[in-house]
Amino acid sequence: MLQVWATMWVKVQAYDKTRPTWTGESQAISSCTSINLSFSKLLLRKKRSERGTSLCCGYRNIQLLRSDLFDFVAVIMASFSGDETAPFFGFLGAAAALVFSCMGAAYGTAKSGVGVASMGVMRPELVMKSIVPVVMAGVLGIYGLIIAVIISTGINPKAKSYYLFDGYAHLSSGLACGLAGLSAGMAIGIVGDAGVRANAQQPKLFVGMILILIFAEALALYGLIVGIILSSRAGQSRAD
Repeated sequence: MLQVWATMWVKVQAYDKTRPTWTGESQAISSCTSINLSFSKLLLRKKRSERGTSLCCGYRNIQLLRSDLFDFVAVIMASFSGDETAPFFGFLGAAAALVFSCMGAAYGTAKSGVGVASMGVMRPELVMKSIVPVVMAGVLGIYGLIIAVIISTGINPKAKSYYLFDGYAHLSSGLACGLAGLSAGMAIGIVGDAGVRANAQQPKLFVGMILILIFAEALALYGLIVGIILSSRAGQSRAD
C-alpha cells in the first residue's frame, strides 16, 4: 500500500507546473499526502511496539540469568564455611614463608660459594672444611618449607570454618619465618665469604667464623619458632 501511494506522489510531482490543472487536483494531492503521513505513523507505532516487546524479552532473559547466577553462588557458599577472602591471606603466608626463606638460602649459598671457590684456587685442601657456610645457608630453605606445609595443611574450609583471623595468623606466620630466613641468609653469605678467605690465610679464625655463622643461623631459627606458634593460633577465633 505504501508503494502505491509513493508512486502516485512521484507522478504528481513529475508534472510541469505550467501545465493546465484539472478540477480537484489540489484536493487529490493533499489527500494523498495525508494518507501517506498517516500510514507512516502506523509503521512507526508498529516498530516501537516491536522494539518494546524485544526490550521486554531481553529484560526477562536478564532476570533469568541473574536468578541462575544467584543459585550458583548460593551452591558455592553452601559448600564453603567461613570467610571467602580468608584463604587468600593463608596461602599468601605459605608462599611468603617459602619464597623469602629460599631467597635467603640462595643468597647465602651464592655469596659464600664464591668465597670458597676463590679460596680453593690457592688452598684446595681447605675446600671441604670451608663448605660449612654453604650447608648452613641451605638449611634456611628447609625452615620455610616446614612452615609452608604447616600453613597449607591448615587451610581446608570444607572441613573446618576458616575466618579472617585464621588467614591473618597464617600470613604473619609465613612472613615471620620467611623474612627471618632472608636476613639470616644475607648474614651467612657475607660472613661466609669473608670468613673462608680469612681462614685460608689464618687457620685460627675457623672457630670464630663458625660461631658467627651459628648466631646468624639462630636468627632463622627464631623465625621458625615464632612461625609455628602463630600458625597454631589459627582456628581459635571462635568456638565451634
